[in-house]
Amino acid sequence: MDIRVLSAGTALPGAPVSNAALAARFGMDTLWEQWVDAFIGTRHRHLALDLETGGQDHSLADLGTEAGREALARAGTTPSEVDLVVLSTATPDALMPATVNVIADRLGIDGVTTLQLQAGCSGAVQALDTARQLLLAGRHRTALVLGGEVLARFYDLSADLGGLPPEQLVNFVLFGDGAGAAVLTTRDVPDAVSLVTSMTRLEGLGHEPGATLEWFGPVDRDSERVPASEDYKAIERRVPLMAGATVDDLLDELDWKDSEVDYLLPPQLSGRMSARISRHLADHHGLAGAHTVNCVDETGNNGNGLVYFQLERALDRLGEGDRALCVSIESSKWIRAGFALERR
Repeated sequence: MDIRVLSAGTALPGAPVSNAALAARFGMDTLWEQWVDAFIGTRHRHLALDLETGGQDHSLADLGTEAGREALARAGTTPSEVDLVVLSTATPDALMPATVNVIADRLGIDGVTTLQLQAGCSGAVQALDTARQLLLAGRHRTALVLGGEVLARFYDLSADLGGLPPEQLVNFVLFGDGAGAAVLTTRDVPDAVSLVTSMTRLEGLGHEPGATLEWFGPVDRDSERVPASEDYKAIERRVPLMAGATVDDLLDELDWKDSEVDYLLPPQLSGRMSARISRHLADHHGLAGAHTVNCVDETGNNGNGLVYFQLERALDRLGEGDRALCVSIESSKWIRAGFALERR
């Protein structure tokens, strides 16, 4: 049975926020702005808050509803045809009700199976894999799969960026907000792109987390724990190798030659890291001939949303017979994930 990807849709809050705008807001000089350009390589991000007032102007449910509505429209699918909804996110709007159910309600979807996965960047692939497996089991026919983040809630607009350690400073320039969605189906749709396989692997045994994101309540909100941190050096060291192992696993499972991969959707941590990983996969895993599909330098790292921004671009480019590999690596406890597409 083929699982077909009928469409993808995305949503970003507000106008892009440039490195110059961030520097001006936090009182940083031109040298800091140049450091962001050179070391991070991300030019813009979108934020679900007003940088001047600090007020949040978009929720994850807002962004997920917009992306889901766009994906359904592009697929020519009505809400009544959807019988499975899966959302992955590290930043739900609340612990209850689950954000996936709020989005389903807003889209007019009811009487169906809904699932919400708590995960970081690789969660988008986990959600697609979960939906794919449930569709293959035959209990469902059409799935709306969503992913996204509102990380702006972790922005401290009073912070002195000049005094922050690197593991906290990097969060102000790496991340942005956004959401994406895809429609998957078992229906035989001519010329549709097939999701031919998907995988996720936890490989964090004995390794310290590379990223943390806290959720504080009234009891521990005065804790000395920092709300978000990144071990960027560990990420630089481990992610290219994990990406390469994922590519090898996908190619081996499908019995594809590396020369038969037309498009690569690499991990999207930052503009600089995505380029570095792509070079590693080209030089050491035979993907020099694959066209890369990047977006993080324009959207910022919006976690569970990123794969859908790549997927949206890839679906427009894949011609008859074209093949694509997507790789997503999560540093929180070191998860590697990926999937393969083919327009048959």
